[in-house]
Amino acid sequence: MALLPWNNRSVNKRAVGKNYETLAKDYLGRQGLVALAENYTAKCGELDLVMQDGSTLVFVEVKYRQSTQYGLAQEMVTPSKARKLQKAATLWLLQNGLSPYDTDFRFDVVAIHQQGNDINWIKNAITQG
Repeated sequence: MALLPWNNRSVNKRAVGKNYETLAKDYLGRQGLVALAENYTAKCGELDLVMQDGSTLVFVEVKYRQSTQYGLAQEMVTPSKARKLQKAATLWLLQNGLSPYDTDFRFDVVAIHQQGNDINWIKNAITQG
């Protein structure tokens, strides 16, 4: 039996993450949101999903935890992660010709547990400032 390369573990982790991001996008779509972008990457951070909720842009951070033994998925959005999301969102807005000052937007978290059987959508989970 051949051993898998060490970095194959990160590839599998990315595939799992992509799977849960798709689950979150589909869930939000059923709630009436429209997907605009996925996995936007900037030097300062990454946005899992960018969605439209009526006239409001929604930057969505998707978090999955296999077990709640060490905390809930939504608790994994640290203040440092929140700052990175805010910077990445500002860049996304500017690159799409939108003003961070005149555009209605918010940051939501979709926390997923129990292999996708428990989805918790937290609106306005990250506040500006």
